[in-house]
Amino acid sequence: MSYVYAIIDSQVSTCLKLKTHLSNYSDFELRTMVHNHYDGVNMILKYLPDVVFINLTEDDASNYFNMLSELYQYTNKVPIVIGYSETKQFAYDAIKQGFFDYWLFPYTEFDVRKTILKLRRQYPLENKQTTICLKTYRDFHYLDTSEILYLKADNNTTDFILTGGHKVSAYKTLKSFEEALPKNFIRIHQSYILNSQYVSRINYGKSICTLKNNPREIPFSKSYKTRIDELQAVLSNNAIQHVN
Repeated sequence: MSYVYAIIDSQVSTCLKLKTHLSNYSDFELRTMVHNHYDGVNMILKYLPDVVFINLTEDDASNYFNMLSELYQYTNKVPIVIGYSETKQFAYDAIKQGFFDYWLFPYTEFDVRKTILKLRRQYPLENKQTTICLKTYRDFHYLDTSEILYLKADNNTTDFILTGGHKVSAYKTLKSFEEALPKNFIRIHQSYILNSQYVSRINYGKSICTLKNNPREIPFSKSYKTRIDELQAVLSNNAIQHVN
């Protein structure tokens, strides 16, 4: 498991600097980066990140504080917020808003490390593995979701394809599992749901995804292309190097 985080920063250079610092922590997973408070609200409600880093500049600090207040109207899960700024001017308002920490430019690697260690201590990740139960009459089959490569619809049944090559069938439709599975499972086709943690390639020309540990190419359809675009953005953001 990992802390999913997002960055809201109008300045590309400081955004990339923070991303570089956080790439040293394997339990922190970048979900997205946006550049203003309008996109910030939508991003938080869409991805529900665990942690959000915000660059509080003189031009838009008040907008970010209002953005955080607005979130309580729509969701009970407000992320842990860490702010950074060139001035102490917004520190008091940040404390009132419940910010977890506040850095001053030029913040250092040590500042980041102290915050990460404090966050891990106060908000430890759960070590529990997510398990799904497939019930057929009096037969209960328990699957660790980390071992599921993808799901395939077969009329009114669903086949679970596992990392070891095994297949387990359930007498329910694909739709019934779509919302029950963790967020890393993505519907990309009328007949397929992928575990995004195993995606090794996205080929837009052929409209297919390739998975680790499995030779089969999984198709995606135009109606689900937006989800493929979001997945591609996340995978590229988390890649060590992105070569054009």
